[in-house]
Amino acid sequence: MKTLYILRHAKSSWDKPDLADFDRPLNERGLIAAPFMGEIIYDRQFQPDVILVSPAKRSKQTAILVKETAELKARIKYDDRIYEASPQILLQVVAEVDNKHDSVMLVGHNPGIEGFIRYLTGTTVQMPTAALAIIELNVKGWRDTDADDGKLKTVIRPKDEMIKSVEAGE
Repeated sequence: MKTLYILRHAKSSWDKPDLADFDRPLNERGLIAAPFMGEIIYDRQFQPDVILVSPAKRSKQTAILVKETAELKARIKYDDRIYEASPQILLQVVAEVDNKHDSVMLVGHNPGIEGFIRYLTGTTVQMPTAALAIIELNVKGWRDTDADDGKLKTVIRPKDEMIKSVEAGE
């Protein structure tokens, strides 16, 4: 059994329309949501063994903020293939993970990650910015991962969690 944490990057800035998509940083909302999700990851004691990240600026910022806030011990590894990746490319990235790792966090972009979740679980979910999907894979090794091998355990969306916090008076 392997666990895959799929995190969409937090909200990015469109303040500079001439800036290349790859170079867009997080906006103010993203700079709040990424550490907020890190707090949730910390509170729920999720502890991926490795973090695979798109090298796009907004993904890097998201991964670093989440790692720091969640106090994750995992090493961040940037993989160029994750940027604008199709579900098939994301499958290749995951298949190459060393089997000594039982859990992986993948930080990437839509529409690829929604398609990848659907491919792995047969379930269609919406992944707004900074959302985290947790999938249990019924495989012995990452290389064995294929269609419908996964079970979607949960999707955590920052907006939903913020509403819960307000309702709870936190």
